[in-house]
Amino acid sequence: MQQALFDYTLYLADSALILGQRNSAWCGHGPILEQDIAITNITLDLIGQSRSLYQYAAQLKGGDATEDSLAYLRNEREYKNCLLAERPNGDWGQTILRQFLFSCFQRELYTQLTKEKDSTLAAIATKSLKEVNYHCRWSGEWVLRLGDGTAESHTRLATALENLWPYTGELFKGVEYELALGMDPASLYTPWLSAVQSTFEEATLSLAPVASCFMQLGGKTGIHTEELGYILADLQYMQRAYPGCDW
Repeated sequence: MQQALFDYTLYLADSALILGQRNSAWCGHGPILEQDIAITNITLDLIGQSRSLYQYAAQLKGGDATEDSLAYLRNEREYKNCLLAERPNGDWGQTILRQFLFSCFQRELYTQLTKEKDSTLAAIATKSLKEVNYHCRWSGEWVLRLGDGTAESHTRLATALENLWPYTGELFKGVEYELALGMDPASLYTPWLSAVQSTFEEATLSLAPVASCFMQLGGKTGIHTEELGYILADLQYMQRAYPGCDW
């Protein structure tokens, strides 16, 4: 049970960290200053969530484990982040849609975790949920703006949907450590889909083209796309080049 809790905590931490690292590439490159600052703040929120989770995971692991060793000194196959988090930024529409799909999932997940018997996970979820509600609102407003905007913005968002939707199924497919803890991510699918569809309908974005697509799996058990290797090469460079460095 202790190992399952450790693995599950890493899954939550890794997903937040990797998406935060992806989003960080937009710092200084957002379409307008206000939105550049907004996505940078969301990045900081995600990295803050991952820190709290890594600190808890380090306690569970014991020994000389720290939040830094868990974040910086593991290899690709040891990461358990969902595949959605590591997908390329693409254009602004793809980044926005990736954030929206992930944040809607996080909202359902953290709402469930606030009732978790593990008091530490419940406390982290409660604190993070306030941030995630904002992430959902912000990214959802952009989905509406792009989907129901110009022909160009709608086409870009529809293309992003085709690129990203095959990576959403994994979120609701329970793996061994989740099932060992009595977690059933499948129970989150209906409320998640309802929230997503509601926004998509208003944004005139149809799920029909992706309704029967093949769902990619593996991230939660360490099987990743090649993208993760590039992310970690950037994320981990300083710690691996200068072991033990700090600010």
